[in-house]
Amino acid sequence: MKKHTLEQITIFISIAKWLFLSSVIGIVIGASVTLFLKILQFSEQNQDTLPFPHYYLLPFALVATVWVVTKFAPDAEGHGTEKVIEAVHKKHGKIDIAVIPIKLLATVMTIFTGGSVGKEGPGAQIGAGMASFVSDLFHFTKEDRKKLVICGIGAGFASVFGTPIAGAIFGVEVLIIGLIRYDVLLPSFIAGFAAFTTAQYLGIEYTYFDINFHQRIALDFPLIVQVVLAGLFFGFISDFTITFIKRTHRTIKKIPINIYIKAFLGGSTLVLLSFVVGDQYFGLGVGTIDNALQPSQALAQNIPWYAFILKTLFTSITLASGGSGGVVTPIFYIGATSGNWFGSAMGGEHLAFFGALGFVSVLAGTTNSPIAATIMAMELFGIEMAHYAAISVVISFLMTGHRSVFPSQILAMKKSDMLDIKTGDSIEDTTVSILDEDINKIRDISKRLQLKREKRNEKPKSRTP
Repeated sequence: MKKHTLEQITIFISIAKWLFLSSVIGIVIGASVTLFLKILQFSEQNQDTLPFPHYYLLPFALVATVWVVTKFAPDAEGHGTEKVIEAVHKKHGKIDIAVIPIKLLATVMTIFTGGSVGKEGPGAQIGAGMASFVSDLFHFTKEDRKKLVICGIGAGFASVFGTPIAGAIFGVEVLIIGLIRYDVLLPSFIAGFAAFTTAQYLGIEYTYFDINFHQRIALDFPLIVQVVLAGLFFGFISDFTITFIKRTHRTIKKIPINIYIKAFLGGSTLVLLSFVVGDQYFGLGVGTIDNALQPSQALAQNIPWYAFILKTLFTSITLASGGSGGVVTPIFYIGATSGNWFGSAMGGEHLAFFGALGFVSVLAGTTNSPIAATIMAMELFGIEMAHYAAISVVISFLMTGHRSVFPSQILAMKKSDMLDIKTGDSIEDTTVSILDEDINKIRDISKRLQLKREKRNEKPKSRTP
């Protein structure tokens, strides 16, 4: 048999194998995540049945969450996606099956009581956990299990947000910065579509924003300049979000008190803060996100310019105090509200447009996933958004530097040739420094600018008769 024929047969068998496996995994994940979303929806619908504001229970829920996670599944701690990335890189995708029910329970308790977290992290962790369980059940190889767990990330993301293509790309792109595993693309796409279709069939409804950009926004140079400025702005917002979450976690972790007392105090702090700043920063914040993506000036006035700062604070304290849930939904809130504020600063003509740009650009900056973010812009806001989103997303991704809300991401590229960075390590183990020759160039430029300033400020000496 000729080598070419043998190669084609082998590839055909491989394609058939992954079409079948990823379809089955996608259906299983879609059903599992649907159960999670239905329970979460039911709990949110019953928040108003309490005789007092639901977030008064947050201190007690955080204590219960810490106990459940510590006792039964320590890997269910935090915002979910990070633990899956760590499992892919360090454990060949091996995830304890106990993570699935514990993550579901802990997240529902956190969000029901007003914890400022999202649902995509648990969705990704539930999806990846199911993929790992099925792999172990049928004794798949470590490499096949790893591939299926990667599919699980994207399928979980797709079934939570209703973005099958962006979800599939996100699951592959979020693992390694600057490198995409093309061998996982097909199964990831199939799993994402299967999970998304299954969730829709089982009654999950998704929100898409028909903003019709092509009717209101022309492709012109002044707007492109504003989009470039927006990308720079969203890069700073992304860096602020990553830094704030990281430092809050470290600070609270260092407090030398019992973890349960710490959880109760963290929840109590948020309740007390709500008396000063309002209660709109609890929970998912979907209503505020929707308002930020509307062109109405009246709705924009109801969103304080500092909303993204307070949301970052509430999310940081919730997670650092032991809350369970995702970080991407708060990132959407931060991006949409900061984008809406930027749009107001640019004259208020394109509020929804910049809100949508912030939505995807801050996602790209905080998670290092520019391709998935650009595709998500098209899936959620329309194809007309693509060219603007691509510019803002990539600038935000670069401006964030070598940081991430997922410190287990592996770095396979450096974002500037002027930096001295060792690739191949995780973000948390990466050290960044400026090359010596570039330091000298920067110093020379600084000296020249200083000399020009001195000459410009130098006054002519007066003549004496």
